[in-house]
Amino acid sequence: MPNLPSQVKIVEVGPRDGLQNEKETISAAVKTELVDRLTQAGFANIEAASFVSPKWVPQMATSAEVMANITRGPGTIYSALTPNMQGFEAALAARADEVVIFGSASEAFSQKNINCSIAESIARFEGVARAAKQNGLRLRGSISCAFGCPYQGEVPLSAVADVVARMRDLGCDEIDIADTIGVATPRQTQAVMDTAIRAFHVAGLSGHFHDTYGQALANIYASLETGIAIYHSSVSGLGGCPYAKGATGNVATEDVLYMMNGLGIATGIDLDLVVDAGQFISQQLGRKGSSRAGNALAAKRLA
Repeated sequence: MPNLPSQVKIVEVGPRDGLQNEKETISAAVKTELVDRLTQAGFANIEAASFVSPKWVPQMATSAEVMANITRGPGTIYSALTPNMQGFEAALAARADEVVIFGSASEAFSQKNINCSIAESIARFEGVARAAKQNGLRLRGSISCAFGCPYQGEVPLSAVADVVARMRDLGCDEIDIADTIGVATPRQTQAVMDTAIRAFHVAGLSGHFHDTYGQALANIYASLETGIAIYHSSVSGLGGCPYAKGATGNVATEDVLYMMNGLGIATGIDLDLVVDAGQFISQQLGRKGSSRAGNALAAKRLA
């Protein structure tokens, strides 16, 4: 058996990354209940809100209301995406524990997504990073398209190392290495993670995998072998990327937990309660969730 971490942190991104692209408006009450259910399940970190312009992401327009109404768990980190100082001020007012800034390892994706270069995009976050530190908030940096890009295809390892270093220099406490379009495979995953580890301490790096080609769990296992012990997942497999055509949802939290439990890796999370949360939000959305483990466990209860 490889030398895997004995414990991992799972960052639940369903309430923000998972729901942001839903076409039908989801009420603040439903989002609040989802966050509360996830808190009760034992997550140490929940991505709960996004303070971006409602013009660009209408689904997140109720973020302040959700943050005001959630029942906060002791020690739980509630994160909010903040693209600029206006977003940061809103996150601060909403009592977010962590703000999330973002960049891309792909120059083409950066240009298509936010109309500027990678270097320019990171420079824009200097004020947010400074303000986060001054106000005692955690700062997380998220790097999209670290394994492949819908526009340029392959992304060089040197580009990943460069963005990790830029995020590090901004003062990020954690840096996410994201497979935005879900094209990574295990050997490539290890090469990318080893590159990131050389630029930032391994304890602060996380893996964010999408399951477009069914490789997410294999890539998480490959990351575990490199020493990465933080992973992002989305309850019921919610989410995708509005700028990456054909990219399916994030890896399902239930599937990740089932694998971690099987490996004997501690998460501190109650899988049964996560299955309940997945069934709840799937019912609210009027469709079956995409978590195989979640659906199988839910069906087992009914047998």
